[in-house]
Amino acid sequence: MLTLNLIREKKDFVIERLKVKNFDSEEIIGRILSLDTSRREIQLKTDMLQAEMNRISKEIGNMMKAGKKAEADAAREKTYSIKEEIKQLTDKIAPVENELKNEIIRLPNLPHESVAGGFGADSNVKVREGGIIPALPESALPHWDLIKKYDIIDFELGIKLTGAGFPVYKGKGAKLERALISFFLDEGVKAGYTEMMPPIMVNEDSGFGTGQLPDKEGQMYNVGLDGFYLIPTAEVPVTNIYRDVILNGDQLPVKNIAYTPCFRREAGSWGAHVRGLNRLHQFDKVEIVQIAHPDNSYKALEEMVAHVECLVASLGLPYRIMRLCGGDMSFTSALTYDFEVWSAAQKRWLEVSSVSNFESFQANRLKCRFREKGGKQTQLVHTLNGSALALPRIVAALLENNQSEKGITIPPALVPYTGFEIID
Repeated sequence: MLTLNLIREKKDFVIERLKVKNFDSEEIIGRILSLDTSRREIQLKTDMLQAEMNRISKEIGNMMKAGKKAEADAAREKTYSIKEEIKQLTDKIAPVENELKNEIIRLPNLPHESVAGGFGADSNVKVREGGIIPALPESALPHWDLIKKYDIIDFELGIKLTGAGFPVYKGKGAKLERALISFFLDEGVKAGYTEMMPPIMVNEDSGFGTGQLPDKEGQMYNVGLDGFYLIPTAEVPVTNIYRDVILNGDQLPVKNIAYTPCFRREAGSWGAHVRGLNRLHQFDKVEIVQIAHPDNSYKALEEMVAHVECLVASLGLPYRIMRLCGGDMSFTSALTYDFEVWSAAQKRWLEVSSVSNFESFQANRLKCRFREKGGKQTQLVHTLNGSALALPRIVAALLENNQSEKGITIPPALVPYTGFEIID
């Protein structure tokens, strides 16, 4: 969440930057500043009364030493009155602080200065592209037909077991899925990331820390009996490892990587663009997370983008990198790059990764800070994450782009992991 100091000191700047995300914040910020004024007034009165009580308590001690018992008793009675007044003010400030927090968390993160305005994908900016788009014959099949042809993923069986969007991977399909996970993890470790294996359910504090809760879009599965949530991404548990932690400056950056299944309700989408592996309720993903020094977070972001680019290129997939416009960014992001790969049979681009810098937005919710060597003051860290990579659409593109009359060719980088070169 945005810091109160930023809102207080740069009100007009905050309002203008949030307009880039098509978010009208003027009314909310007005309420925030009004509540902040009330809170500070109450706190000032409380502090003054506390100081007065401390002064009187000291005088009482001196009076008792001087044998002025009657005066000491009168002064003591006055402290009782002051204590009651302090209690009333304390009771009054708590709901004000709660309302203030509830208003602040409604504000999205400020977009980076490089983020353009716009309302959706059409306004995103292409940064660069790579790879060669394959020329497939007209008879080329989309992946939802290929998986039936080679019996490697079963959607109907998933519906029987759970429901739509929960596929069952079979035979070489399961092996390909596992190979991709292992390849992505190994490449991340080579790049200096420490592998983590976090829980796939989190509590409400964790969901709040990374900005998934309060759940504005109802996209998280809630395990109601225990109040846990199935994770939509490994970002949630991995970043929350550092909730309420003060790091040493020389520990930064912290770099973690994790594979987890991910769960998203993804309600309300229908049509060919969500067919097959294009949109699932459960899917596999490898996630990279960095906890970075504020001075170095955008260098870290470029490093993460380069890492994901190497992964996509190593699979031989045509790709493009898009810098998202304000209207297409998440609530928590300051700057996001999306990776898209070309689906040759569907003849369209499929998003397979988002790499984002959240600056201090998540860190403020997490209370994740650092202290420079020899320093006393703490500062908020910057948090970043990226998909490296999300598997469903990667698998879809690999199947479609590498199909031939003989079968589906496995990219050379994956063969040591699959143990086979072709799905036939």
